[in-house]
Amino acid sequence: MKIEELIKNNDTQNQFQVLIDSYKQIENAWNNKIDLEDESKNKFNNIIVAGMGGSAISADLLKSFLGNELRIQLQVCRDYSLPYYATENSLVIISSYSGNTEETISCLEDAIQKKCKLIIVSTGGKVKTIAQENNIPWINLQKGFQPRYALGVGFFTLLKILQSLNIIPNQSEVVNKVKELWKNKGIEYSTTENTALTIAEELVGFIPLIYSSTGLEAVGYRLKCQFNENSKLHAFNNVIPELNHNEIIGWETFEDKQLNAKLIAILDNEYHPQIIKRFSITRKLAKKSKVEILTLRSSENDFKVRIMDLIYLGDWITYYLSILRDFDPSEIDYIHELKQRLV
Repeated sequence: MKIEELIKNNDTQNQFQVLIDSYKQIENAWNNKIDLEDESKNKFNNIIVAGMGGSAISADLLKSFLGNELRIQLQVCRDYSLPYYATENSLVIISSYSGNTEETISCLEDAIQKKCKLIIVSTGGKVKTIAQENNIPWINLQKGFQPRYALGVGFFTLLKILQSLNIIPNQSEVVNKVKELWKNKGIEYSTTENTALTIAEELVGFIPLIYSSTGLEAVGYRLKCQFNENSKLHAFNNVIPELNHNEIIGWETFEDKQLNAKLIAILDNEYHPQIIKRFSITRKLAKKSKVEILTLRSSENDFKVRIMDLIYLGDWITYYLSILRDFDPSEIDYIHELKQRLV
């Protein structure tokens, strides 16, 4: 069956078009009016972004994206309470696309009790109500997406918040580059023959093992989560050099009959020279076990653009893999069932 027919049969919420139009999310987020003049006068000891799932990954990416430009510690909190060091000198950004994520609401209540500086980001929900009741700045996100398909909205809203607070330099130039990249890549990846579809076809029937390194850890984790939610597939990720001190031993006894896996190496020319050497050696050792290795690498000049290039490619790969496996890329039944049972 042709890919067009599989998309028509399986993509019930037209995530295909959502992916094509992802660049429009960047436009919306960057043009969204954010008034944080009063908050910009504050000095913060640290930044904590509280969120879960698709609402939290934006903060992970933010750390990699900004690198040394971010001179304040940024912590991502995926829990029911804030870290012990959260105080009135902490900036806590509550990130919940729906506005009703129970862990994030709990962190919001904790932040209010600890008198932290607060900014809330959502499409509405309970966190918006709490913001209005407590006179907390609330940033309105564009509605209409599943959280994991709203990365452009979430990530670039967080980026603009930090820019508006004068914590980081102006990012408009690189934002425009990413927007144009996603626009062009959306056209490319939506054709009947493209790189994302080809990689997805190579992964049918296999468990992805994802290896990345410094600066691209969030890319690897995002890809892992997208395989989980979009493709309905277990996937695992790890980071070099840490995995060279433990996981690498697993390849000594690897047998494809025990774990039908393929290794995905996320590479970058700006890795530390020893990291590049470690990747080369690790790949050779893995090949001894006759595992197939797929390589993801961006050719863009700007490191920030390369990060978002790889993110966008991963979103398309996991979308196509879902379609090829005859699954609806929108369906997350077990997440819904879990939430119902927690009530």
